[in-house]
Amino acid sequence: MDRAFLAVASLFGFVGVAGGAFGAHALHERLSPERLARFETGVRYMLYHAFGLFVVVWLRSAGPDSVSEAIAGWCFVFGVALFSGSLLALALTGARRWGAMTPIGGVLFLVGWAALAYAALTAQIRFSFFR
Repeated sequence: MDRAFLAVASLFGFVGVAGGAFGAHALHERLSPERLARFETGVRYMLYHAFGLFVVVWLRSAGPDSVSEAIAGWCFVFGVALFSGSLLALALTGARRWGAMTPIGGVLFLVGWAALAYAALTAQIRFSFFR
């Protein structure tokens, strides 16, 4: 699972950087400021949660795997798909029906961060930064 989370985090980072460049260079004259802001928000949250997934993998490697770490990881993956994906689709198509999925993705982000906090507070971390 760690390798899958690393691969997905890397993919989110790649798509986030590429999407940011695409938005800044190709979309700024094609989309209204409101739609461009939605696009940028989707890309920004994708990048935030790419780093969140890296933290999940780091925490899983620092101690025994826990269920809360896996919950955090999967919530980030599906949260990006629903939150960022719906905002990108809404920005690019203008079809308002995509907006119905955004709050579900946001709730998944919140659950993921709460699960990650719980994992950080309860993990038996096996290494130290100060060796």
